[in-house]
Amino acid sequence: MMDRQRELLFRTIDCARVLVPDLEAGLAFYRDRLGHPLIWRTATAGGLRMIDTTAEIVLRTERAGSDGSEVDLLVVSADAAAEAVVAAGGSEIEPPFDIAIGRRVVVADPWGTPLVLLDLSRGPLVTGDDGNVVEPCE
Repeated sequence: MMDRQRELLFRTIDCARVLVPDLEAGLAFYRDRLGHPLIWRTATAGGLRMIDTTAEIVLRTERAGSDGSEVDLLVVSADAAAEAVVAAGGSEIEPPFDIAIGRRVVVADPWGTPLVLLDLSRGPLVTGDDGNVVEPCE
């Protein structure tokens, strides 16, 4: 049984990433046809709102993960979370590195399931009135 005083490592789901061949085509489907409002966008990605959660659908034209789709888990610190997963018997697949909003690392549980961990140490994306990201941006 888990010690109730210990804080849980994974905070929430940050996003479900979906690989699309073309951002405009992806937006036409997910935003225009399915009704998910645009939160932010860059030249190669766009974040869409889902109801009843702060998690986003993130459309990307760049490959991420083995098949292009992944679920990203939000943590307080990507570096510390990676250390905790490794100490618990998991492994590090991809070392921590900086991203626009903070840090990212890919770890695996003891059975090889990849876990993408993100932190918001650099802060959320800032957008203009048109939804285009103005800062921070990679």
